[in-house]
Parts: sequence; structure tokens; C-alpha cells
Amino acid sequence: LNQELLRFNKLIVKVRSTLADVRKAVKGLVVMSPELEEVADGILTDRTPSVWKEVSYPSLKPLVSYVADLCARVSFFQTWLNEGTPESYWLSGFYFTQSFLTGQLQNYARKLKLPIDT
Repeated sequence: LNQELLRFNKLIVKVRSTLADVRKAVKGLVVMSPELEEVADGILTDRTPSVWKEVSYPSLKPLVSYVADLCARVSFFQTWLNEGTPESYWLSGFYFTQSFLTGQLQNYARKLKLPIDT
């Protein structure tokens, strides 16, 4: 869970900082860099900026759907933190599903004292 939250926090920080910088650039407070121009263009054309994709989970969704999906993922993890371990997991909501499943397998094997490699 910790690794997933670190990845999502990194993405959220990038999204918030670029959006704040675009706002400043539109007001004329900072220079509109190519990166900020791409973010602004993505907002106007419903395309997820590559600067976000660099730190994001894999997604081909347009910007509006991407943001809705990001909010749903963050909500899933926030509920997990607030209410404890969920009864079921949204597997596609993880960055790296394989690492989560491997961790679950290891926890299960430790609990029952079973070897994993056999």
C-alpha cells in the first residue's frame, strides 16, 4: 500500500504544480514554457499531457476521463486508509498489480507458513 500511495502522491504533486503554473502563466506571472503550453493545450483539447503520463499509471483515456479515473483511484485508497483493509480490491486501480498480488501471496504464505517457491 505504501508504494502505491507514494506513486499516487508523486502524480498528484505533478498535476497540481503544473495546473498552478498554467494558471500563473495565463495571468502573465510566469513564462509559458513548452511543458506548460502542452498542459494548457491538453485542457483545451481533452488530451492527457505527456508530463503527467511520465509519472502516471498506464492510461489511454482522454483528459476528462483520466481525471475522473484518477479521482476514483485516490478515493479507493483513501477509503482503504480511513476504513481499513477492504473486502475486495480494485486490481486495475493499482499502478503495478503484479507487485500487489506478489505481496498478498507472500503475506498469505507467511501466515500459513507455506513455501512460495515450490
